Amino acid sequence: MKISVCAVLIALFGLSIPASLHAAAAPHITIALDATDAPRKIFHAQLTIPASPGTLTLYYPKWIPGEHAPSGPVIDLAGLKFTGNGQFLKWRRALDDNWTVHVEVPPGIQEVHASLDFISPAGSESALFSAGASATDKMAVISWNQVLLYPKGWTADQITYSASVRFPAGWRFGTALPIASQSGDQAQFAPVSLYTLVDSPIITGEYLKIVPLNQGQKPAVEMDIAADSASALDAPQEVWAEYSNLVKQAGILFGGTHYSDYHFLYSLSDHVAHFGLEHHESNDSRTEERTLVNPDLRMVHASFLPHEYVHSWNGKYRLPADLTTSDYQQTMQDDLLWVYEGLTEYLGEILPARSGMWTPEQFRDELARIAAQLDHRPGRSWRNLQDTADAAAVLYYAPKQWESWRREVDYYDEDELNWLWVDSIIRQQSHGQKSIDDFCHLFHGAPSTPPMVKTYNFDDVVNALNQVVAYDWRGFWTERLTSHGPGAPLGGIEGSGWKLVYDEHRSEMMRAWEEDHRTINASFSVGLIIKEEGEIEDTIEGMPAAQAGIGPGMKILAVNGRRFNGQVFRDALQAGKNSSQPLQLLVENTDYFKTYALNYHGGEQYPHLVRDESKPDMLSDIIRAH
Repeated sequence: MKISVCAVLIALFGLSIPASLHAAAAPHITIALDATDAPRKIFHAQLTIPASPGTLTLYYPKWIPGEHAPSGPVIDLAGLKFTGNGQFLKWRRALDDNWTVHVEVPPGIQEVHASLDFISPAGSESALFSAGASATDKMAVISWNQVLLYPKGWTADQITYSASVRFPAGWRFGTALPIASQSGDQAQFAPVSLYTLVDSPIITGEYLKIVPLNQGQKPAVEMDIAADSASALDAPQEVWAEYSNLVKQAGILFGGTHYSDYHFLYSLSDHVAHFGLEHHESNDSRTEERTLVNPDLRMVHASFLPHEYVHSWNGKYRLPADLTTSDYQQTMQDDLLWVYEGLTEYLGEILPARSGMWTPEQFRDELARIAAQLDHRPGRSWRNLQDTADAAAVLYYAPKQWESWRREVDYYDEDELNWLWVDSIIRQQSHGQKSIDDFCHLFHGAPSTPPMVKTYNFDDVVNALNQVVAYDWRGFWTERLTSHGPGAPLGGIEGSGWKLVYDEHRSEMMRAWEEDHRTINASFSVGLIIKEEGEIEDTIEGMPAAQAGIGPGMKILAVNGRRFNGQVFRDALQAGKNSSQPLQLLVENTDYFKTYALNYHGGEQYPHLVRDESKPDMLSDIIRAH
């Protein structure tokens, strides 16, 4: 039996349920979704909602779990109509909240029929998260929050839905939703709460591959992968073995599970929004079409699915109390995202190394890249780490331009470094007898349960760390969250026996990362991130390019008199090491052209980790398979 989120809320916060709700039965709603137009990027839904005469207030989900913002794509809700006993009903949107509508229900009507369309955006860069492009000619992802309404006055755990979907002819599907029956291209799902429905997306497509990852074991774990081509699913056998090992290593790390079964819903397409979104029993993860069959893409994205998988424990089972709301209209407080996302980022990076998806060198190169990028984040001088979490609802939607000065959602990468620091302190203080694994066992592990929510606050994190090893964890985290640098927090790297250094040699990880992002990362030399066509994505304040007057949005046309391309730029950096002449960049800025002279002679600079032989090599122990 699934433990009620509502019960958790009542117990924790003393939430009261109106007396009228005790007397009336919670509403049961039916929703029939027609997804046959998915290739046209439009979905048609029909809902039947119990009602009584008067004003029926309905909500379109606003705050979507895991997206940390009021990101419900109400702008793409179209064709909205309501009827009762065959007559059209008047409705109006609330002026103080565009996700709320009021329907006028005349006497004699006991249920309202709603029809609506969700128009899925076209173009992979159209929007963020599940509001982004979700359908192609060959596949689609159905996010239930996009195609439903729910009545005011009930929690998401109290309202139940009976859902059905009609799929395009011949398309298969994967989901954590329990299936009641299936006939042809139609599937009927067992009744579930609104909470569970929104938490259970569906992936569907013409090319869909189902790969069991722990054959014969309970709870079962599988990959449900949809792609824009059959060849994109033809990964080498070792790929499936690595994902199977991921399930094994995660089980060892946490010591228990909190799902009835688990589905990796993996979209491989160049035409959908690329992101990952966590759920209790699945994850909605989307990336390039050739990711599974291209070794470089596999390397760059090796931590992608592990991160979302870790969220089943950290973010879904263990959830910050301020993020635990009774429905999707209540504002979520993001202040503890340094645990929710930061710890997940750390665990989601060590698990690929433990599972064989990364070699130890590849793990270190990725850690070096993250540390170096933060080491060149001048925005840390004014915006502390806590504020990147507090401002998450807006920072997710910030452009790449000026990212280093504005800061982004740095609680991912910076807290990977901080939780590595925690891990190294635990190992040092316990003389190698304990590690972050012990914290995960205590905080996230046994006993295994079906999906449930167990909330926490700052004190709970500190107290759990102190149960693992006594230390001033409150002081540690207060300093980490409020510090302004200078430089990145490198205590974990240095404490685990390694040092961050820079040289002219680009690692394979950095090369693959640049190719995947179609950028030249000169952050560590002249302080530029440049798109492959020459457009400047960002400049690093205080470094040569910014000091010369170059800014984001400008475009490099030529380097030392020669037309710009990536190799010309790199060659010029290297040549400058043996020349007293400045680096000359011809730059276009809003229809004007100017040559900037950069007095830089350091050549290319890229980050690496090297051993500090004066200290034990704890980092290798951290990523060793168990």
